[in-house]
Amino acid sequence: MNLSSIIEKKDKYTKYIVDEITYICKNIAKRDPGSEGEKAACEYIAEVLKKDCGCDRVTIESFEENPGSFYGWITIDIILCLLSVILIHFVPLVSMLLLILSFVILFLQFGLYKKLVDFLFAKKTGHNVTAIKSCKGEVKRRIFFNGHVDATWEWPVNYLLGGVGFDIHIFLGIGSLLYYLVLSVIAVCSGHAFSGVEGTLQKCALWGLILIPFVVALLFMWNKKRIVDGANDNLTGCYMGIALMKALQDEGIELEDTEIGVIITGSEEAGLRGAFAWTEAHKGEFRDVPTFIYSYDTIHDPKYLMTNYKDLNGTVPSDKDVSDLFMESAEQLGIPCIHGQVPFPGGATDNAAFNKAGFRSTGVTGLNHKLERYYHTRLDSYDNLNEEGIAGCFAVSAKVLENFVNGAKQ
Repeated sequence: MNLSSIIEKKDKYTKYIVDEITYICKNIAKRDPGSEGEKAACEYIAEVLKKDCGCDRVTIESFEENPGSFYGWITIDIILCLLSVILIHFVPLVSMLLLILSFVILFLQFGLYKKLVDFLFAKKTGHNVTAIKSCKGEVKRRIFFNGHVDATWEWPVNYLLGGVGFDIHIFLGIGSLLYYLVLSVIAVCSGHAFSGVEGTLQKCALWGLILIPFVVALLFMWNKKRIVDGANDNLTGCYMGIALMKALQDEGIELEDTEIGVIITGSEEAGLRGAFAWTEAHKGEFRDVPTFIYSYDTIHDPKYLMTNYKDLNGTVPSDKDVSDLFMESAEQLGIPCIHGQVPFPGGATDNAAFNKAGFRSTGVTGLNHKLERYYHTRLDSYDNLNEEGIAGCFAVSAKVLENFVNGAKQ
């Protein structure tokens, strides 16, 4: 199979992507995790996949989640820290245990995206879409393109100060927790209580109060009252696969022995909850033939088009063959693509959830991991899309499909 006719029309389909993203941002309610806007966007995209992309199987699935937990754990950690700052003067052991608990929550809830404290937050209903276009003959392989439809709560510090200011904000807060943990461990190990003692440890604890405003400032890391448009993050990712399927439909190209589909996940911004729900709902499925998943997130700057060989703060490996196929396809087209990963504290993409569940997947991003001001802010709007970045990624994705259909990396 040769898809050069589609690759040559990358600018046409980039315009299609931009127009669709603009429509959703202007006409559908804000899409925070578990919201009516997220559901409405899923319903709209499901219709597009049926009517414009020729998908014969399109399903919308719901799942329960606790989206408030993804940032809510920070509030819990702040409370634990403030209590420990008081108790370190009287009961260092309890102070130490509270601080250890705060780091356990940080590690599990954010570092690994576990549901440690989810039960403490209100339940909501999220939605996913799965769409498949059948092939003409016997299925010998299958490929999915994935993106998440939800958008996040704004990060005010990143909007006001940019990525450097945001990183300083985060590391000072976490550093403050670590500072008091070290003091409490020293106090416990040395057998000294702080109460009534005029010594080095007590002075260090008092000087540490200078750091407390940085801990409290973490409460302002996100603004629950403002939901961003999420044009780049991540309607660009959603429409990468949709545009490719529409191009096949427009060109009258039917695949002989390859099923092609799109997975639209909800609530990625709440800790990959939609992708985790999808893998649970489809456990044991799609194992009959080689099945690749390409998970896109924030396709913006062409300088940073990247295949992420590791995800979830660098802890989850992506499938090497799936990753290599994207890299090789980019090289064949002469489009620069970075061999990279989602680093700590960069969080994760839905790719991590697919790989953890045993699916063969990789993540594709197009953003600077040293955060820019548009990321998770009101600047992530339909009038701040990068058409060059979208077009390049679309072309590589079409080449990936061509190579996959022709039997590469299976």
